[in-house]
Order: sequence, then structure tokens, then C-alpha cells
Amino acid sequence: MDDTPVPKSRVRAWALWDWGSASFNAVVTTFVFSTYLASSLFFDPEILAGQGEQAAEAASARVVAGALTIAGVLIALLAPILGQRSDGSGRRKLWLAINTGLVVLAMAAMFFVAPVPGYIYLGAALLAAGNIFFEFASVNYNAMLVQVSTPATVGRVSGFGWGMGYVGGIVLLVLLLVVFIGGVAGIGSGGLIGLPSGSDGGSLDIRIAIVVAALWFAVFALPVLIAVPEIPARVRENRVSFFGSYLLLFRTIRLLAKKSPQVLLFLLASAVFRDGLAGVFTLGAIIAAQVFGFSFAEVLIFGVAANVVAGIGTFIGGYLDDKVGAKAIIIASLAGLVIAGSAVLFVGDGKSGFWVAGLFLTLFVGPVQSSSRSFLARITPPGREGEIFGLYATTGRAVSFLAPGLFGLFVLVTGDTRFGIIGIVLVLLAGLLLMLPVKPRPARID
Repeated sequence: MDDTPVPKSRVRAWALWDWGSASFNAVVTTFVFSTYLASSLFFDPEILAGQGEQAAEAASARVVAGALTIAGVLIALLAPILGQRSDGSGRRKLWLAINTGLVVLAMAAMFFVAPVPGYIYLGAALLAAGNIFFEFASVNYNAMLVQVSTPATVGRVSGFGWGMGYVGGIVLLVLLLVVFIGGVAGIGSGGLIGLPSGSDGGSLDIRIAIVVAALWFAVFALPVLIAVPEIPARVRENRVSFFGSYLLLFRTIRLLAKKSPQVLLFLLASAVFRDGLAGVFTLGAIIAAQVFGFSFAEVLIFGVAANVVAGIGTFIGGYLDDKVGAKAIIIASLAGLVIAGSAVLFVGDGKSGFWVAGLFLTLFVGPVQSSSRSFLARITPPGREGEIFGLYATTGRAVSFLAPGLFGLFVLVTGDTRFGIIGIVLVLLAGLLLMLPVKPRPARID
């Protein structure tokens, strides 16, 4: 990373990929397709020995969870290797284009996942494939941060991109809910254009919404591929086989442990607190519904509001990142998350209490994610951005059992879903404590 000023048009082009990627994060994995896939539409209750709708939903959830587990293992094994090889090939942008294109194709193919028993396996396979290629694309996209920023602006640029992702998610989600899906704010099922919904209508509203989301991603992924130059090729990595890349990876890890251990310590700390953040997103909706009585529509409305607050926090955090340092933002934000998460235990059963505590919590989510990206960009050895961001993806998968496991344990022991938040808070606190000794020192291993 050098001090040469980067044209603002190039920064905006790079950030538009974040804007477009919200179509996968918000629509496919969080609010729309995954919820549709985990419904009772894909298993005939009679086949499940007459156990009813709840058994059908549980069966769907098991299929989805199994597919995502396989995807997580493949991501953990392949992400650092593919990132490493893109570093040396001079084809970082090419692989960003290929993997983004595969995500868009997987999303478009979700149109064919009709609410018919047996189609869940197609849906789960497409969801897993989308997750795999999205992570691979993200490795190359995150590695490009050093190409669109300087040491003085890396925090601001990272925050701008991450904030654009939140804003893009808000705009697209509102568009899909109002025009295609409906069921919120007095709009009937099928949205303003009245698409057929439910099993009788073939869930056409959901399936067309996913296709629109795929087109959204495709359009907003183009600017970065046009405006940001490709990295120069390096000879070193091009002369090893695919399996030989693992030997280079292990060599890199040994050198980091010897010369720049703060990189490995940060990867460990970030893996832990990122799992806590994932728990906030995936398990927070369960708390809202089961403890505070939120309906599906109310969860979606809260999700939109949470994205607004998270986006504001991210833009502010990105600005402060370059002033006080990424580590200070991460530490302060994790402390805020621990306090806000703990507050959920004491706000009673009223929805207003959850709104206050929940929105206060989401204020800190974006800055942690954005500053983690900028922190790693600052300490990564030059020329190894893809490899290190690949390790970032791998370590994030390695401890992905912590928050769900502790959440389930506290619910089991107490018999109250509310106390599952303690498990998430403990994971965030552990990440905070692991982050304290990490030094923001640029790594040099070659």
C-alpha cells in the first residue's frame, strides 16, 4: 500500500460491489430465500408419519444446515489457496468476476426451486454453492482494498464500502418487499404487482424477487471490474501446482508465527468475535420472535431499521478509523456490543425494549466488520493480500460453532430463549479480550 492518491471514481466503483452484494447477504442468506427454504413447503407432512407442519420445517432446516456445513468446510479448505494463487497470477480481478458471476448464476437458478416436495435439495445445493463462490469472491474483493486506498484513507474507504453494503441492502429489501413480496405495511401478499404467493401460487413472488436480486448484483458488480486496474503478475506462485500451494501456505503461516505473530493473533481474535457477530444476525431474530413476540413482518421491519443504524455507525466508524486507528474502533465497538447484548436481559418483555437495545447493538456491528477489514489490510505482508484474506475467511469458519453452541446451551439450561443472548455476549467478550494484545504493526515476512 503506497501513498499515491486514488481517484474517487475508482473508490466508488469498488464500493458498488459491496452495495450489490447485499442482494446475496440480505435477500438470499438472511431474510428471504433461506426463510422460504426452511419453511414447511418442501416436505409432505404425511410422509413424515403425520407429524405436521413443525416436523416439515425441522426436516427442511436439517437439509439446509447440512448443505451449509459442507459449504463451510470447502470454504475453509480452499479460500486461502485460491487467494494465494490470485496474488501471484495477476488475475485477482478476473477471479472476482468469475466467482461473482457464479454467485449470480446460482441466485438466478433459485427461480426453479418451486414449493414442491423434493425441490429443497436443489435449493440447498444452490444456497451452498452461492455461499462458496460468494466467499471466494469476497477474498479477492477484500484484497483489492489496498488498491483503492492509501495508508491515510484505508479505514475510511473500508467503512464507505461496508456502509454502502448496508444502504444497498435497505434499498433492495424495501423494493422487493413493496413491489414483489408484500405482507408488510398493509401491502398484500404478492406485493404491489400482485404476484401469486404461497404453495398454491408456486411462491412466484419469492422466486421472482430472487431473480431481481441476482440482476441487482450483476449490474453493481460491473463498475469495479471496469474501473479498478488488475494487479501485476508475480512469478513465484505461478510455478507451483495446486497442491503445492498448500506447502506455500504452511510456509507463510510458519513465517507469520516467527516474524509477525500479531497477524495470526488477529486472525484468531477476529474469528471469535466475527462468530459472535454472526450469532447476533442469525439468532437475534429468534429472540425477537420467541421472547418479544415479533411477527415475521415486524422482524423484517426491524431488519430494515437495523441496517439503517448499522450503516450510520459504519460510515462514522470508517471516518474515525483513520483518526484513532482500526484497533481502537474494534475494541470500542466490541465493548458496545457486549453492553447492548447484556441489556436484552433487563428490558422486560415489551417490544419497545428490544427495539432500543437491538438498535443500540446494531450501531456497533458495522464498525467492527469494516475496521477488521482495514486492520488486516494494514498489517498484511505486501503482495499476500489474497492469501491472508483467504486465511481470514478460513479462520472465520473454523470457530463458527461457538455462538450457536453457547446460545443453545444457555437456552437448554435455563429453559428460556432470552438467556441464549448470554452465549453470544460471552463469545463477543472473548474476542474482545483476544484483541487487546494485538499490535497494529505492518507485517514483513519476505
